[in-house]
Amino acid sequence: MNRIAQNETPLTPLFRDVADIAAQHGLPLQLFHDLLDAFSQDVLKKRYANYDEVQDYCRRSANPVGRLLLHLYEETTPINEAYSDAICTSLQLINFWQDVAKDYAIGRVYLPQDEMARFGVTEDHIAEGRIDEAWRELMRFQVQRARGMMKDGAPLGSILTGRIGLEMRLIIAGGNRILDKLESVRFDMFRQRPVLRPLDWVIMLAKSAPYSF
Repeated sequence: MNRIAQNETPLTPLFRDVADIAAQHGLPLQLFHDLLDAFSQDVLKKRYANYDEVQDYCRRSANPVGRLLLHLYEETTPINEAYSDAICTSLQLINFWQDVAKDYAIGRVYLPQDEMARFGVTEDHIAEGRIDEAWRELMRFQVQRARGMMKDGAPLGSILTGRIGLEMRLIIAGGNRILDKLESVRFDMFRQRPVLRPLDWVIMLAKSAPYSF
């Protein structure tokens, strides 16, 4: 990335492609730096003390993807970026809560440590797949926060038109659908990991059609 910033030819084919795409579409290189920084952090950081740390990770791991998409479709405005950031952070959180067991198996816990303590939850809950009222209250709190952020970003689905608008509405509907499923299994993602099935896609497409907005 530093070579690209200095208008030098990257050493690998992948980054040469990145350089070409970034130049063609005027993509900010900082967004790529943020993504690489988040990927590096995933290797080193396994626990998060509080939600601010989680949110900072999302700012670099998820939000750049949405902002790059806005640039590619020439839809970048301050308000669109704010909506996109809310959606992308929500999606990252949803993925964390969907994959609590999977992440724990590779040594990662994205649940904020201070919030776990506040609700009386320990890592033993995850290791044992223990579903008690403390776990449900913690996860209910996490799901409500993710749902609120998705709602905050949802106007972007109405602002954007054409293909990107439909895709954005599907993304929003998909995120909300997973949240619904987390609630319906009473936050037992250990035994019933929520996934989108064909019927879900039919429902989401119906809700995401232009006439539904």
